[in-house]
Amino acid sequence: MTRSDSSARPLDGRRALITGASRGIGADIARAFAAAGADLVLTARDVEAVEGQARRLREEHGVRTAVLAADLADPEVPDRLWDEASAALEGPGRLDVLVNNAGISHPETVDELSSAHFDETLQVNLRAPALLAARAGAAMAGSGGGAIVTIASAAALRPLAEHYAYSTAKAGLVMATRTLALELGPQGVRANSICPTVVLTDMGRTVWGDQPAKAAPMLARIPQSRFAEPREVSDVAVWLASDAASMVNGVEIPVDGGYLIS
Repeated sequence: MTRSDSSARPLDGRRALITGASRGIGADIARAFAAAGADLVLTARDVEAVEGQARRLREEHGVRTAVLAADLADPEVPDRLWDEASAALEGPGRLDVLVNNAGISHPETVDELSSAHFDETLQVNLRAPALLAARAGAAMAGSGGGAIVTIASAAALRPLAEHYAYSTAKAGLVMATRTLALELGPQGVRANSICPTVVLTDMGRTVWGDQPAKAAPMLARIPQSRFAEPREVSDVAVWLASDAASMVNGVEIPVDGGYLIS
């Protein structure tokens, strides 16, 4: 892996795959990684939604970018995506970082639980990212190491009503990430999870920020009395991918204002 001594661009020379990069947390992580100097392969179901962003990141930060269409609901995608992403950027090199961000949610109570929603949530939030991380980790282990950053959720560590399938999937993904850290750590691969509370993306503001009655009980359980901003997740992702976190492996980092201790 190429190393950098620049604190201003701690990911100079790194090449990263970020899934679900068209909006929300994924889009902000792409911005933060580009500002930190990383070349990027960005995936989304709708490539048009992310191509404009990729162009802006190239122009603003002088990094290389590529865009791939990837629907993680397709069971064939995880096995091939890492190889496709590794070949997507022009010039020599390999991918050093995977940010497993793409995910979905179908909030519903247990007595309303749809088996179709349950299956789709586990496919997109657990099966696909776990298989992709395994393929990525094995490739990194064979070529000098790398970093896997899982965007999980506080709901993986503390149950959340109306999120039965979501919590189940994210908890499984956290354990998959720990297992990768254990097995591949000796080969220089670090794997860690970020577990945010509600994040005020456009969707988060619609569902939580614009509904005070719904937000109030959740905010009452957060000692900082607010939800997270996307940059507060992105900054942790950059740190985990950088040399500054070189001895951090197999952990879950809450970005939750103290929600998990309340």
